[in-house]
Amino acid sequence: MKAETGDPASASAGQDRAETVGLITLSHRGDLERCALLFETIDRHATPRGCHYVIVDDKDVALFARFARPDRRILPLSQFLPWWMRPIPVLRWRGRRYWLTPFGKPVSGWHVQQIVKIEATRRLPEARYCLIDSDIYFFRDFDLAALAEPNPTPFHVHPGGVVADRPRHILWIGTASRLLGTSPQSVPADDYIDQIIIWDQATARAMTERIEAVTGHGWVAALCRDRNFSEYMIYGTFVAHTPSAMERHAVTIQSFCRTHWDDDALSGADILAMLDAATPTERAFCIQSFGSTPLSTIRASLDAFPAGDGAERPERTEAA
Repeated sequence: MKAETGDPASASAGQDRAETVGLITLSHRGDLERCALLFETIDRHATPRGCHYVIVDDKDVALFARFARPDRRILPLSQFLPWWMRPIPVLRWRGRRYWLTPFGKPVSGWHVQQIVKIEATRRLPEARYCLIDSDIYFFRDFDLAALAEPNPTPFHVHPGGVVADRPRHILWIGTASRLLGTSPQSVPADDYIDQIIIWDQATARAMTERIEAVTGHGWVAALCRDRNFSEYMIYGTFVAHTPSAMERHAVTIQSFCRTHWDDDALSGADILAMLDAATPTERAFCIQSFGSTPLSTIRASLDAFPAGDGAERPERTEAA
């Protein structure tokens, strides 16, 4: 195996591997206040749990440091990247930063985030991880302990979700098949993307080993060479085509998160209606950070929504 970003075994050496689920969030200074609200809702609705690892640009670590505590660690992005990936200080295109690599064109911050999710899952000490963005908020209790070993890892599948009018998804499943050496998938194909995803560390390690065996390159380099990739599509394709990995998972078509995809501004009444309509498995909701809904409206809606658990709300986590 061509180790590029550190030895995953040594990353957790000497640490207890709790039978629980850690959380991984990648964020940045523009989402600081959204992260603060995410933290509040996690503290209210997602206990007990493993550690929450919040990974941010190196220059943003000090800004997020106020949120650090024993069960919430603020970590620099560079800790999870190979030495040969370097940010380009002045280059931005459509609001995205870019990183130089020796393997073709620069990769965007969007690509880098996907690489970091995989590497963090491979290297951090918990055996399983809940991958969650900073524009997601819990409004019901979420039992992470029920998703820990020895229980199977939930494997979210949207059957036939990749269709002809989703060209990027078609590219992503093609890349996954090439990287993993599986047969090309015909459309419609299954979609493995969702807002809250649970990953198994042993599976993520086996997935990157497979990529290296198939491509002859380190797995990060292989992704950088291809570029049209989705981390969730790669993981999902690997599980679906690897019997030993599938044994560690349980297929579900249910989501943990209710999502509003449009960029229109929602009112408090709109948000409450959205939460009232949530299915029993939907424990959190997402209003995309590029949307126009003020964070104050989201917070007020959460305060107004009857959680039904009888728990007192924690004090507000200040972001300023």
